[in-house]
Amino acid sequence: MAELAVDKHVKYILSVEKNKDSFESVVMDHLRMNGAYWGLTALDLLGKLDSVNVDEVISWILKCQHESGGFSGNIGHDPHILYTLSAVQVLALFNKLDVLDIDKVATYITGLQNEDGSFSGDMWGEVDTRFSYIAICCLSILCCLDKINVEKAVSYILSCKNLDGGFGCTPGGESHAGQIFCCVGALALTGSLHYVDKDLLGWWLCERQVKSGGLNGRPEKLPDVCYSWWVLSSLIMIDRVHWIDKEKLVKFILDCQDVENGGISDRPDDAVDVYHTYFGVAGLSLLNYPGLKAIDPAYALPVDVVNRIFFSG
Repeated sequence: MAELAVDKHVKYILSVEKNKDSFESVVMDHLRMNGAYWGLTALDLLGKLDSVNVDEVISWILKCQHESGGFSGNIGHDPHILYTLSAVQVLALFNKLDVLDIDKVATYITGLQNEDGSFSGDMWGEVDTRFSYIAICCLSILCCLDKINVEKAVSYILSCKNLDGGFGCTPGGESHAGQIFCCVGALALTGSLHYVDKDLLGWWLCERQVKSGGLNGRPEKLPDVCYSWWVLSSLIMIDRVHWIDKEKLVKFILDCQDVENGGISDRPDDAVDVYHTYFGVAGLSLLNYPGLKAIDPAYALPVDVVNRIFFSG
């Protein structure tokens, strides 16, 4: 079996950030905050977070914050709950949450909760269970979960549960591994996992493994490295990860590497990007791949970072 090309991946991640004129950099301009979270968390899991200039990153993040308290995907863009979580996660990686006006950020997120317990992504009002997870995760990191109506938030998530055990983006929406991660993660962070039918959901999730060893996000779809995170973390949170073939999944992720230039793609021999590089490395971390730091399946941050937030000082 191939090995993880750690040094090549580190070089690739750093090059994406430096080369502002590359195609990948240009198309990601509006969501650079997410890209920073994917790249920097991957570097941390690989034990190489010290390769970046912390002050530069923090200064840029703070320039993306708006008067409302929310963060945008880049300087000059509109704030959104998605980018706000990524900003908070990156600051947590660097142990710099103290640069934040925490009340201001918490107030921004709290203001996005709707009457039915759901969350909008921004002022324009799109509702999605992704945003429920993001709000709960972000406020939990900031130790401000009591600022929202948690009971209503949980109730809304449960209204998105389907007969197959999975969850959709809104009530009646099709079950999808990405949404399942968001709903299971939010339920885990609020101590509400007892509402999940773990065997039924575990069956749906383990059925996502295809012959190549990779995982897909819905029935009849192609496997994709990113589901090594969405499916696997969900299985771990409901204690059913032993229902898949871990070794075959490790092989699938390693086969998606560009061993010459670094980076990981969605499937073998496709073009690499920082999104799949992060989720490939994160998946391997969940699979206890040697040499990688452990990642927390609910917070999507290294375990030592999560422990530092809640158990230090």
